[in-house]
Amino acid sequence: MTVFALPDLGEGLQDAELVAWHVAAGDHVVADQPLASVETEKAVVEIPSPRSGHVARLCAKPGDRVKVGAPLVEFEEAAHADEGAVVGHLPEAPAPRAPAPRAPAPRAPLPRAEARRTAVRAAPAVRALAARLGVDLATVPATGVEGTITQADVQAAAHSGQPATAAGERLNALRRTMAANMARAHAQVVPATVCDDADIGSWSGAETVMPRLVRAIVAGVAAQPSLNAWFDGAALTLARRPAVDIGIAVDTASGLIVPVLRDAGRRSPAQLAAELERLRSGAATRSLAPDELRGASITLSNFGAIGGRYAQLVVMPPQVAILGAGRIFPVLAPGRSGPEARRSLPLSLTFDHRAITGGEAARFLAAVIADLQSAT
Repeated sequence: MTVFALPDLGEGLQDAELVAWHVAAGDHVVADQPLASVETEKAVVEIPSPRSGHVARLCAKPGDRVKVGAPLVEFEEAAHADEGAVVGHLPEAPAPRAPAPRAPAPRAPLPRAEARRTAVRAAPAVRALAARLGVDLATVPATGVEGTITQADVQAAAHSGQPATAAGERLNALRRTMAANMARAHAQVVPATVCDDADIGSWSGAETVMPRLVRAIVAGVAAQPSLNAWFDGAALTLARRPAVDIGIAVDTASGLIVPVLRDAGRRSPAQLAAELERLRSGAATRSLAPDELRGASITLSNFGAIGGRYAQLVVMPPQVAILGAGRIFPVLAPGRSGPEARRSLPLSLTFDHRAITGGEAARFLAAVIADLQSAT
């Protein structure tokens, strides 16, 4: 037997949760054929076969935590006999007379559920999640592009109508990582929050919030570079980052995912909008590469798209700041001919007070607001 162990998945990950097998014992596989899907704290990853051969044994079952380097699959070392082959030589027989052609028998229509199942559009990671949760994809309403079933669709189908149990639901890998990260942030960071509002009444009707927030963060960093930095609490050093790499907090059915918008200060408005949509879509489908989920220098959370005005947010070390945008609300403001209705965008800036002073945070927020309140 040849043993194939779970390979190193990068970023110091020590283990992964087996989501689903794509092969079974006895199957013949070829090199690079997907063997299984595993879930890490970052994404759902397909593990390809390192060789061609026959699968002798699967060494784990869906739901198991498998450590890097632990056995995953055993392959048969010897050639697998083809039990259906004929050995030796047979005497030649005369060629049979061709039968008269017949009209093809009508095919019975597939049952409705089976017909729906064959037409399902879903990525391998979505199919693996459905298998793990026991969801029949043929019954799941699709909300993705061109009728594609997303992970959020599967999660919604899995949890609809299911009563809570006394034992509780085991957190998935993403939420377990979130829990660990929040505990680490709580233990290490000394948070402080400053709040204010930006008058966005001068915005044109075509402008959207996220690209303007990204541009405003770039303006804030230009005014106060110390907030775009990593802080080492043990060495007591603050390293200012050369590029504004913004972590974009995305709410998904699986949990919070924070992809990174790279070098935001060098992108045009059109590029910003396109990249923000790509990152949001990739986070929702868990299809982003691990490198796209690390290395942020500052974070943005537009929680107001869901609800709420102000918040004390969580700073993830080694970062030192996170900006939150709340729900836009109407206000009355003085105008040329009396009070007039304006739109106000509430902002919350949480910073690590070990490394950042209140004055630095206030200057950063003032620059953010000045950029948001500009007409263009």
